[in-house]
Amino acid sequence: MKKKIIFLLLIITLLLVGLMKSTGFFRSIKKEFDGNILKKINIVGAEDITINHIDSFAIISSTNRKNLPAINQEHGGLYFFDLKNINSKPILLTENFHKPFAPHGISIYSKNNETTIAAVNHTINGEFIEIFKLKDLKLTHIKTLENELVSTPNDIVLLDHETFYLTNDHKFKTGFMRMIEDYIGLSVSNIIFYDGKKFVEAAKGISYANGINYDKNRSLLFVASPRKFEIKIYKKETDNSLTFIENIYCGTGVDNIEFDLKNNLWIGAHPNLLHFNSYAFGYNNISPSEIIKLQYFGKEDYKLETVYLENGEEMSGSTVAAPFGNLILMGNVMDDHFLILKKY
Repeated sequence: MKKKIIFLLLIITLLLVGLMKSTGFFRSIKKEFDGNILKKINIVGAEDITINHIDSFAIISSTNRKNLPAINQEHGGLYFFDLKNINSKPILLTENFHKPFAPHGISIYSKNNETTIAAVNHTINGEFIEIFKLKDLKLTHIKTLENELVSTPNDIVLLDHETFYLTNDHKFKTGFMRMIEDYIGLSVSNIIFYDGKKFVEAAKGISYANGINYDKNRSLLFVASPRKFEIKIYKKETDNSLTFIENIYCGTGVDNIEFDLKNNLWIGAHPNLLHFNSYAFGYNNISPSEIIKLQYFGKEDYKLETVYLENGEEMSGSTVAAPFGNLILMGNVMDDHFLILKKY
């Protein structure tokens, strides 16, 4: 009996050590950034930021998150930020949008003088996709999309004014299996495609499908799997189905994905997922932040670079790094500000 107990304790210890290692618990955080903090912008929970490089503006998804998971209806909005004048103040675009709105992942698509914005909206009454049109700083709500396949939406990427892919970050919404999915890292979440009329599953078998973005020049879809520390790469076929290409291990909890003008990926990340989880539930005051840059040249041909790393004193829980020239807009889950960084 004594040997069995010792063996069981050994197995439990090994499992715990494996869990801690797989979530970055043992990683040391040493400040790293070849640049400086240019500005702090006072917007709470700027979880996703995306940039229109042609017209030089950013759209910011903001939600006042108390802790995770949400118990009561959270409230937020979409902001416009003029990158031609970074000393300007962000402009709230959704002031007249009166339904419950707690935006998460967002995407913008501009063509023929028309700009569409899509936003994941978490409400107590369900999960929705909100579609807007932006014209001369006026945001008009076009429609709300709801479907049983949109179960735990996290991020979204528009392919044009009508179609998009989105990620569901969980299969299980609540309960014991949700906890197992998080901590064990079950690969059971998915990617959904919307063709303008119907939703279909495009890919599955992902551990916590998170940030998503699309490189139209190469027909490549990039998806973040923070629980596995991976970026997953898919080829978009002409019928919008997805063919898996490869996983790239990044060594950090990758979150939202943005592109620069050379189609390099810039990714906000959580280097220690257990620390971030404790922060998100309100047990820790800060959580480390990281930005990585991924240059992807082709299968098994890429370059990874840590651009920014800090223990969370400047800004906690980084989720997105949106590049604009030598500037980086870095957002987060719950802080009361986001950062504008300037690279040397």
